[in-house]
Amino acid sequence: MAIETRIAALDWARITGEIDERGWASTGPILTDSERTALAADYEDEGLYRSRVIMARHGFGQGEYRYFAYPLPPLIHQLRLSLYERLVPLANQWRDALGVSEPFPASFEEYILRCHAAGQVRPTPLILRYGPGDYNCLHQDLYGQHNFPLQAAFLLSEPGNDFTGGELVLTEQRPRMQSRVQVVPLEAGEGVIFAVNHRPVQGTRGTYRVAMRHGVSPLREGRRHTLGIILHDAA
Repeated sequence: MAIETRIAALDWARITGEIDERGWASTGPILTDSERTALAADYEDEGLYRSRVIMARHGFGQGEYRYFAYPLPPLIHQLRLSLYERLVPLANQWRDALGVSEPFPASFEEYILRCHAAGQVRPTPLILRYGPGDYNCLHQDLYGQHNFPLQAAFLLSEPGNDFTGGELVLTEQRPRMQSRVQVVPLEAGEGVIFAVNHRPVQGTRGTYRVAMRHGVSPLREGRRHTLGIILHDAA
C-alpha cells in the first residue's frame, strides 16, 4: 500500500483533536519494516544528503544527523505532501486563535514556493542517529521567516531490540507556571506529530501561547535512527 494511502487511512479526527488538546499525537506504526530498515541503512549514502551535523560541536547534545538534499527520495517527498494536506486545517485554526491574519496555503507546493521566495531553499527532512550515551537537547526546529507549526518524527529502530533508553521528550512552558514534561513512547515505524514552537491554549482569560520544545533522553545501549519530517525549508 502506498504511503499516501496509509496516511489518508489514519484517524485524522483523533490525531488533530489530540494535537490541539495536548500538542502531540501518534500515528501508530505506519512505515513498513522494509521502509524503516532501508531509511536507516541509507544514512551511509553520502549522495542523499546536503549536510551532516555532529551535535556535540554545536552544543546540541550528542549524536549526529543528516539533512536530505533535493530532490528528496520519493517516500520523504510524499510524506511531506500528505502530512501537510491533513495538518494545514489545524495549522490555520491555530493561526486564527493566535491572531495571525495570513493563512497557510491549501497546497504544499504553494507553501514551499513561499518559503523559497523568502530565501528558505534548503530541505529540512533529516535522519538522526544515536549511539550509547547520545541525546538531543530540548530545542525547536525554526529555520527562518516561515515556520509551519507542526512536524513529525518516525522511529526507524525497534525499542528493546535495537536500543534502550532514547525516549522522545516534549516540554511545554505555560505562562507563569513551571514547564510540563511528556515522554512519548513509540514503536518501530510509528510516527508522532507535534507542535514546532507555539500552540494556542484556551484559558480563563482568553487564548494564550504555550511554547513547546522537544528532545531525546540519553540512549543506554544500541543504536537508534529517526526520520524527521519538517514541513518548512531552511534559509
